[in-house]
Amino acid sequence: MMKYQASMPGMMAGQGYSPAQAQTPAAGHASPPGGASALSFDVTEADFRHTVIEKSMEVPVLLDCWAPWCGPCRNLGPVLERLVQAYEGRFVLAKLNTDEAPQISAALQIRSIPHVVLIVGGRPVDQFNGALPEGQIRQFLDKHLGPQVSEVDLLREQAAQAPDEDTAFALLQQALHLEPQNPELLADVAERLLATGDLEQAMQALEAVPADQRGERHAAIAKRLALASHKPDGDAEELTARIAANAKDFDARFALAKLHAHAGHFQAAFDQLLEVVMRDKAEWREKARVQLVEWFQACPDAEVVSRGRRYLGMYLN
Repeated sequence: MMKYQASMPGMMAGQGYSPAQAQTPAAGHASPPGGASALSFDVTEADFRHTVIEKSMEVPVLLDCWAPWCGPCRNLGPVLERLVQAYEGRFVLAKLNTDEAPQISAALQIRSIPHVVLIVGGRPVDQFNGALPEGQIRQFLDKHLGPQVSEVDLLREQAAQAPDEDTAFALLQQALHLEPQNPELLADVAERLLATGDLEQAMQALEAVPADQRGERHAAIAKRLALASHKPDGDAEELTARIAANAKDFDARFALAKLHAHAGHFQAAFDQLLEVVMRDKAEWREKARVQLVEWFQACPDAEVVSRGRRYLGMYLN
């Protein structure tokens, strides 16, 4: 199995088109050095059908309608250029100089600029006017394209669906090269290492999470790691026999619950302590309740936790 390797100290080892006769765009709408890029390009009335309508059959096209004399257009242009790069091909940016495209402007019923239209499948699906802040434009785009997914998040999703552990670890390692201190990514690594019994490396992954980014998930994995690192005393078969002989042998139930929790069998551990809560009305009940609440925070299975909480509430009432 591929091991988690160190990526930081202390851890384990359609094309664009730019018409030749077009005038130089105003500041804020200039094409990237070397001409139009695949993600951002200028369009004219002559090539509009090909570069916008037909292109939108393949990928959403954000049409930026601007003019050289328009101040807000100069402010909006760089924002759209940043976004089309940031979204990495999930849409393309087509820039139309409305002074040179009166027929298209009339067809789009443009009353003011900047005017931005999102075209999908050959049809306009939404639009906005004015130089909106970047955050609002992202909301506009995400409404139609879905939330932006980073490369690291994509690798994490692929790892979660990987057919085997070696593939999963390889994908997570790729992600670590991109963001070596991503707390959710390091938690993914720690959980997989914990599941395979590599407790030392799981701890190293957890410790690599910056202290100010350690949330509830980090705390839950740390608790499971602590449980897995210290095997309690007792023999499961012997304890089970004691409980069969005396259902109120609470010492045996607690000892067996700890063995189950150590092995990661949280539902079995919860069942033993819930029996204590149901059968005792004094000191043992409170002791079991406190232990259950602590283990609820460590258990990775939401359904098991939900069931445990539900029965605990029933037995306490």
